[in-house]
Amino acid sequence: MHSRRKLMKAGLAAAALATTKVSAQAAGETASRSNGSDELPRKLTILSIRQDDGRETMGVKTAAGVLDVAAATKLLGLSAPLTLEALLVNGGNAELKTLVDTALKAPNAKAAFLDESKIKFGRLFNKPGKIVCLGLNYREHVEETGQKLPPLPILFNKYNNSLAPHMVTVQLPPRDVCYKFDYETELVVVIGRKARNVPVEDALSYVAGYAVGNDFTSRDLQLEVPGGQWMVGKTLDDFAPIGPYFVSADQIDPNNLDLETRVNGEVRQSSNTTKLIFNPQKIIAYASRLLALEPGDIIFTGTPSGVIVGYPKEKQVWLKAGDKIESTIQGLGTLSFTLA
Repeated sequence: MHSRRKLMKAGLAAAALATTKVSAQAAGETASRSNGSDELPRKLTILSIRQDDGRETMGVKTAAGVLDVAAATKLLGLSAPLTLEALLVNGGNAELKTLVDTALKAPNAKAAFLDESKIKFGRLFNKPGKIVCLGLNYREHVEETGQKLPPLPILFNKYNNSLAPHMVTVQLPPRDVCYKFDYETELVVVIGRKARNVPVEDALSYVAGYAVGNDFTSRDLQLEVPGGQWMVGKTLDDFAPIGPYFVSADQIDPNNLDLETRVNGEVRQSSNTTKLIFNPQKIIAYASRLLALEPGDIIFTGTPSGVIVGYPKEKQVWLKAGDKIESTIQGLGTLSFTLA
């Protein structure tokens, strides 16, 4: 009996110790995630580099060129997040800043600085938890499509297969699948902290940064298939190019940005985000009442007037293989892609 009590006490002590270790580990992981989501990037302009082995890793624009973060960590023996999504989800802003500052001063890090013109761009995002999109969010766009002004934001989604990099060549589906292809230049909002039931006045404090996106669309699938297929018409492979940069939120006023779309050099869309019906803070506040927005989630905020579907039918000339589309947003650069 005595030895049995000893065994029971030893077992209980071991279990308590294991529980304490697990609890401490869980607390540490939770703190790490919390720090990552609360510490937003600052003074950063980031791009994605497609490496020779197929990896898509982070590059940071500096006065000395684009710092290849993966190469710099090896040369300097320092750790830092290797992708933008890792930075947003897991944190590591301090480590990334240390890496950049050290690389700028270290002679042995020169090989990690690249000429941007020679970089093959990768995807800024490849596995966001959510891609939230807005429909009919510029008054003139609503008018050109003959719709009524929406009383609430119209939300829909794309999937991760649609994500594509700057300078991508989009392979169009066969004509018997769809052929009425249209451009939609949009401001993309990138979430940096978990947002749930966020008030409008605080909404922008949850934003990590911004980018240029194109909500590329097949209008025949979206509008002409019986019942309408918004999701299908907007989430075919590579139908969501984003880039060339992620620019941290501290450098951008999202409520006053010029937007422009050019097709083969011809201006097709020209507007400003002051004309949004629901600005980014209203979108975040509304969406966060319905679902939790998480670090790394992205929001396409809608496109202005000038899309092909808004033209009179006799003037609608749909995009085709060989066309080059350029989407420019003030302070965020120009996203370019071609069709094939």
